[in-house]
Amino acid sequence: MRTPYLSIEKMLGMVKEPHRSLCAKIFLENRKLFEAAPGSSHNHQTWKGGYLDHVQESMNIGIAFYALLNGIRPLPFSLSDALLILFLHDIEKPWRYAKKSEHGASLETKKEKRAFRNKKLREYGFKLTEKQQNAMKYVEGESDDYSSMRRVMNPLAAFCHLADVTSSRIWFDYPLSRNDSWKKSRD
Repeated sequence: MRTPYLSIEKMLGMVKEPHRSLCAKIFLENRKLFEAAPGSSHNHQTWKGGYLDHVQESMNIGIAFYALLNGIRPLPFSLSDALLILFLHDIEKPWRYAKKSEHGASLETKKEKRAFRNKKLREYGFKLTEKQQNAMKYVEGESDDYSSMRRVMNPLAAFCHLADVTSSRIWFDYPLSRNDSWKKSRD
């Protein structure tokens, strides 16, 4: 079964309002910055434009996982929610890597990155539900918040974590310019 590789614009169109318009706005206003930023400094999609490649790939992985898992057992969140979180999960990275001197923060610690990400979301008018907030907080894992006594990461966060980890740890070195099967099926 071949899963088509969709453009980021097409996937943003799958996000429900009011978030669709907010995602489109942040994308359009910052597209050049997104296209210039690497996905990380060392671990994944480290090339110019790697940030956008990682986000687009994570969203496509999310669509494929959603179809598969929701076909086995209904998921307790929408595909729209997953695409929203996957689009926003690393939103601080373009400013961290491509505009280091302009944002006035080091963005090195998880706390600094989370604060900048939340500031950006407020700046663009995002109002996330509790489930979406949990997913934004734990999309990269539970880290020091892990507890064997209570559930920390909700299902949406766990799902988005799977998509993010697949892109950043399995396909970490796959720019879309490579000769891979998803590139051939892109919009």
